[in-house]
Amino acid sequence: MTGDDDRYHGRIHGEQFEAEPEGLGMRFIFMVLIWIMIQFAQTILGVATVIQFVILLINKEPNARLADFGTDLGVWLAKAARYQTAASNVKPWPWTELD
Repeated sequence: MTGDDDRYHGRIHGEQFEAEPEGLGMRFIFMVLIWIMIQFAQTILGVATVIQFVILLINKEPNARLADFGTDLGVWLAKAARYQTAASNVKPWPWTELD
């Protein structure tokens, strides 16, 4: 993997503080809240995609800040998916650092 790929792979799969599992009732509440946040994030991703495409049409090159935002959003979505599927007990931001 290249340097950037290593960095992003580490952010998703790297060593993380594993929180103690909470009770099933609390986990259900967090899962519903995170599900709502994922729905919102998908909407934001769609809007960012359209904006980036317009920028590509006009400037012929992507906006770096918007591309970085997309990467951060993707990492957040991956961490949220890991929590939702019980692959991890670590809740995504805002319960933990947005790294």
